[in-house]
Amino acid sequence: MSLDRIELRGLRARGRHGCLPAERELGQEFVVDAVLGLDTRPAAAGDDLSRTVDYGELAGRLVAVIEGEPVNLIETLADRLATICLEHATVSEVEITVHKPSAPVPHPFTDVAVKIRRSRQ
Repeated sequence: MSLDRIELRGLRARGRHGCLPAERELGQEFVVDAVLGLDTRPAAAGDDLSRTVDYGELAGRLVAVIEGEPVNLIETLADRLATICLEHATVSEVEITVHKPSAPVPHPFTDVAVKIRRSRQ
């Protein structure tokens, strides 16, 4: 059986993640995409929000992590965000992309991003 998807794309928040002192001091905007894999049939059958993911509530929890404790790597940030998504009992797998469009890259670029996939073990 393939899983249904709930996609939360382009979630923006300011964080102080990075290895450079200026990144920690000044902070920058991070953009997150979260793609959740789950079975939405029970929620749809009963038209019941409690049987699916409240993406408004999830967005708030993800923003709290982005705005919270700084980490050096966006790989670490992505892993923390995936953990939050998998805390919801209905979510079987998640794909997180963390975009760092203002990364300290000394050449013209559009985006730097890390994409991870995690699932229940």
